Amino acid sequence: MQNFLRNDDLGKLILRLTVGVLILFHGLHKILNPASLDFISKQLTGIDLPPILAYGVYLGEVVAALMVIFGFFSRLGGLLIFGNMIFALLLAHSDQLFTFTNTGGWALELQGFYLFSGLTIFFLGSGRWAIRQD
Repeated sequence: MQNFLRNDDLGKLILRLTVGVLILFHGLHKILNPASLDFISKQLTGIDLPPILAYGVYLGEVVAALMVIFGFFSRLGGLLIFGNMIFALLLAHSDQLFTFTNTGGWALELQGFYLFSGLTIFFLGSGRWAIRQD
């Protein structure tokens, strides 16, 4: 029983599934509602970047999510999620970086969760229960 409670691989699996599944919902929403990329394209144009980069959100929210879920190059998947969230914070949430909700929480808790969880997966790797351990 004590080994079960000290199972790093199980913890990594739970982390991967949590982050991967939750961010995948965001990506699936964008696939089902492609017009949602218009906002991202406008934000990119506003900082002199090509609007085509908006399609990178599919890489960060769908491809990376699946990599993390299945444990296939999960470190790379975590890094892609981290990068995706850097862009999201800079493009859409920079005015909220130092704000709080009316209940005292950080206004960007969800974005922070994805940002730091992606980074955590990058450093921890997939664990034993993965298609390809890293």
